[in-house]
Amino acid sequence: MSEQIKTLVPKLRFPEFKDAGQWEESRLEDICTKISQGGTPDTSNQDYWNGDIEWLTPAEMGKLETRFITTTNRKISKAGLKNCSSDLLPIDSVILSTRAPIGHLLINKSEMAINQGCKGLMSLQSTDHNYLYYILASNKNALADLGAGNTFKELSGSALKNFKIKIPKHPEQQKIADCLSSIDALITAQTQKIAALKNHKKGLMQQLFPAEGETVPKLRFPEFQDAGDWEEKPLSHVAKYENGKAHEQEISEFGQYVVVNSKFISTDGKVKKYTNRGNCLAKKDDILMVLSDVPNGRAIAKCFVVNADNLYTVNQRICKITPTKALSKILFYLINKNPYFLAFDDGVKQTNLKNEDVLNCPLLLPEDPLEQQKIADCLSSIDELITAQTQKIEAYKAHKKGLMQQLFPIPVEAY
Repeated sequence: MSEQIKTLVPKLRFPEFKDAGQWEESRLEDICTKISQGGTPDTSNQDYWNGDIEWLTPAEMGKLETRFITTTNRKISKAGLKNCSSDLLPIDSVILSTRAPIGHLLINKSEMAINQGCKGLMSLQSTDHNYLYYILASNKNALADLGAGNTFKELSGSALKNFKIKIPKHPEQQKIADCLSSIDALITAQTQKIAALKNHKKGLMQQLFPAEGETVPKLRFPEFQDAGDWEEKPLSHVAKYENGKAHEQEISEFGQYVVVNSKFISTDGKVKKYTNRGNCLAKKDDILMVLSDVPNGRAIAKCFVVNADNLYTVNQRICKITPTKALSKILFYLINKNPYFLAFDDGVKQTNLKNEDVLNCPLLLPEDPLEQQKIADCLSSIDELITAQTQKIEAYKAHKKGLMQQLFPIPVEAY
């Protein structure tokens, strides 16, 4: 069997299709009724905007974690649609972002227009639109490699039309799409559970900590009902402060210390750099906080609680807060993304928190360490559930990736 023939048979095939023959290789243009371009109405003409026609951009596509979209953040009017180059895509079109970046994919569940950074693929009746979504997802890297341009890469309409995918008969397409859809359904369900847990935690925090202008929380554990009012203190009264130190010139691929920078904290530890120089070592229960971020950035004042001695070293523009008269965990819940810190972000220039800004942060705390511990344990238990659900999602995604590598003929791009 030739190498070409081998690539037209997947490693994993459902039993009923074992003898169904080779898959075919087809250009996208040949399996779509139309590949539609997008466009943007004149933004200075208010008559073109705030209508009832959904209008999708790559930026919005990148924020969604499902494969379906029904409504968009921005909408255009009928006049706007008429005066731009976008078609009105029918339901169940496959929408692909073709710049900034190349590769976001969605299926629309309502008619919608798209901007010039997207293309809409309307599949033939013989091509299952869900299958088309998944086969394109498995070829994200190959599609990105076709992009051209100096400022940013863009996938042209002609390159997209001539892009070849491997495709079986319609029943096998549906079987593959149904298999992958079932995993996506599990991922969506787990994502919704996480959202519900986060909302529950947010509601609890609003009750477990005193509201603005009050000194007693709405919800207090029975054994502390008569423990008196909470006392407001600046952070400087309950913790020590130290600025991190530069490590950029001392990064090592296999260093013994993790460098805690804003990227590490903002990604919850997923993005790591290492060093063999512990210029500012942290100890267990220290709280590390981001001091600098771009306007409207998401990292400013985000915190990380150190879980081991002499494993993390603190980079510049990160501060180390060592609790002295408060439990680390409750202090973390109080200062992490605290509105006091967020108010320093004016949305125009980069935010740079100074040490006095941090140390002057006002905090309401119960005096009894046992009450602090009770609150921290309650919130930590929810965090543990969120972590467990997140790990389930990662496991489902890994399983899906492995399946995609076997359900489509090789080579398959990473997804």
